[in-house]
Amino acid sequence: MGIKYSVNEKFFDVWSNGMAYVLGFLFADGSLEDASYLRGKYVRVTNTDHDRIDVIKKLLHSSHTIVKTKAVGNRKARYLLRIGSHALYNQLIRLGVTPRKSFTMQFPTIPKGFLPHFVRGYFDGDGCAHIARTATGATRLLTIFTSGSKSFLKTLHRHLQAEAGITGNTLHAHGSTEGAFQLRYFARDSIRLFVYMYPKQTPPDLLLRRKYDIFTRYFDDVERSSKRRMSKYIPKGLMVKG
Repeated sequence: MGIKYSVNEKFFDVWSNGMAYVLGFLFADGSLEDASYLRGKYVRVTNTDHDRIDVIKKLLHSSHTIVKTKAVGNRKARYLLRIGSHALYNQLIRLGVTPRKSFTMQFPTIPKGFLPHFVRGYFDGDGCAHIARTATGATRLLTIFTSGSKSFLKTLHRHLQAEAGITGNTLHAHGSTEGAFQLRYFARDSIRLFVYMYPKQTPPDLLLRRKYDIFTRYFDDVERSSKRRMSKYIPKGLMVKG
């Protein structure tokens, strides 16, 4: 007899902030595995941040083991959660997660109130933020979403235009990854994106702290250098403490 693991197989039945966040993360760093030779169907999620995988495990009430894979060359060690569940597999198929989704996935239908949490989940999986200095010494913020599906990024941008007031649109081929694309936003749009992705009362476990901190560090830098009050962009109800 094999080891029996438990998981909440109804997790994706009802929309919630946590469900939307996990779904977004799975669109970024998750996959479905149909192991017909074992008559098993698996949900896999992997990332270099153990904290994110552990949070997803807890939200799913999973007793499965998180496995660490070794670092190879310049690649960091990764953490894998692999859950065998026909029910979760089929739920995620209905929600738009498909096997071999990287280059073909389409943006899912998400109730309006949960879209910020889905976007933040995707960002924590396949997004990044950078602070750079211009030639004049000014501080510049760049936010990036990455995907192998150009269609996914185009639809994401349309939602951000409508919901967050994003105005720019810079979709580029990824410089170092063949077949991948990047959606890039600069300072003003990055600020709007921050306000949208981190709404008031966002639970600390539903965000990746190191990415959140890049935005707040940018706000601090701008306040010190230009005397502009940037802290106004951080929602007063968002209390994230390290």
